[in-house]
Amino acid sequence: MCQTCGCSLATHDALIHAHDSGHFHTHEPSPVPAPHPSRLLEITQSILNKNERLAERNRGYFLAKNVFVLNLLSSPGSGKTSFIERIFGDRQAEIPMAVIVGDLETDNDAQRLRQSGATAIQITTGNLCHLEAEMIAQASQRLDLEALQILWIENVGNLVCPAAYDLGENLRVVLFSVTEGEDKPLKYPTMFKSAQVIVITKIDIVDAVGFDRTTALKNLAQIAPQAQIFEVSAKTGAGMSSWYSFLASSARNSTS
Repeated sequence: MCQTCGCSLATHDALIHAHDSGHFHTHEPSPVPAPHPSRLLEITQSILNKNERLAERNRGYFLAKNVFVLNLLSSPGSGKTSFIERIFGDRQAEIPMAVIVGDLETDNDAQRLRQSGATAIQITTGNLCHLEAEMIAQASQRLDLEALQILWIENVGNLVCPAAYDLGENLRVVLFSVTEGEDKPLKYPTMFKSAQVIVITKIDIVDAVGFDRTTALKNLAQIAPQAQIFEVSAKTGAGMSSWYSFLASSARNSTS
C-alpha cells in the first residue's frame, strides 16, 4: 500500500517554484531515510484520516448537488477508458455526465474522451499511484456540477494503492478484464473486497484468450461475495444494456 511504500511522502516532498521571470523548475525530492516503525504508523494514520475527512466532505457536496459519483478502478489495460467512452457514446445525449481522469503522466485518456464528446478533467499525479479525495475536490471545482447527473472518476491504473483511498464516491466499481487471468481476484483481494460492483470486461475475446469464466466467477464469489457482477464488451456493446439499467436505478436511488 502507498502508506507503507512511501510514494505519498515522496510526491509531496517534490516542489515546483515559479520565479519572477516566469521560469519554472523542480527540486527533486531528497532521499528519505527509512522511518522508525512507530513514526511510519503515525504518518499512515494522519494521511488516511485526512483523506477520510475530505472524502466525507466530497460525498456531502456531491449529494447536495444531486450528482451520482462512480470511482472506477482496475489494473492498467483493463479497458476503463473504453468502457467510459462507450457509456458516453451511448448515453450522454440522455444523461448529463462528466469524467475526472487520473494518470501518472500525459492527458491522453482525457483527450480521447473529449473526442467522444465527454467533458473530461485530467489529473496527473506524477509518481503518486492513486487519486486522493483532495484532488477530486479541486478537480470538481472545474465542473458545472449543477448541470450534471453522473460524475465518473477514472482512477490511476493500479490494483493495490487506490483500494485504501475513499474519494467520496457513491459506488466503487472494479473492472476485471478477461485478459488478466481468472486468479486476479485471489492475487489482489483487498481491491476486490472493497468493490460494490465488479465489471468483467472484453468478453468478446473470451475464447481467444482462453478465459475460464466459471473459475473466475468462483474466485469472485469467494473474495467479493458482496459485489454485483456484470459482464460486458465495450467494443461490441454486449452486456451494456443490463449495466445501463443498473446505473440508472442506482443514480436515481442515490439522489432521491
